[in-house]
Amino acid sequence: MGEVSEYVESLDGAAQEAVGRILARARSLVPDAEEGTGYGMPALRYGGSPLISVVETRKHVGVYPFSPSVIEALADDLRGYHVTKGSIGFQPDRPLPDHVVDRLVALRRDEIDAMRS
Repeated sequence: MGEVSEYVESLDGAAQEAVGRILARARSLVPDAEEGTGYGMPALRYGGSPLISVVETRKHVGVYPFSPSVIEALADDLRGYHVTKGSIGFQPDRPLPDHVVDRLVALRRDEIDAMRS
């Protein structure tokens, strides 16, 4: 078991479900992703770079795609969520829609692929 799996198992209830759902979608889109860390957070890594981290914070669940440009590309889809240059925050009872998660992960994966080529 890795850092991400252990972290998800440590969560309770709605937070565990919300974090686990996003990470499961990311794994299905990027099956080569490995568990590790990124900037000290449990993260899925791809191609030697952090792909995505999803963690419970005091105020919300935070999604960290490690890319301001990915967040900018999703600006229209993220209206109504707490968005910063590096993160997206949501409440477990108002999760990010699947199509937004899928696009976020795909954009970050493609960004990592472009850096590697």
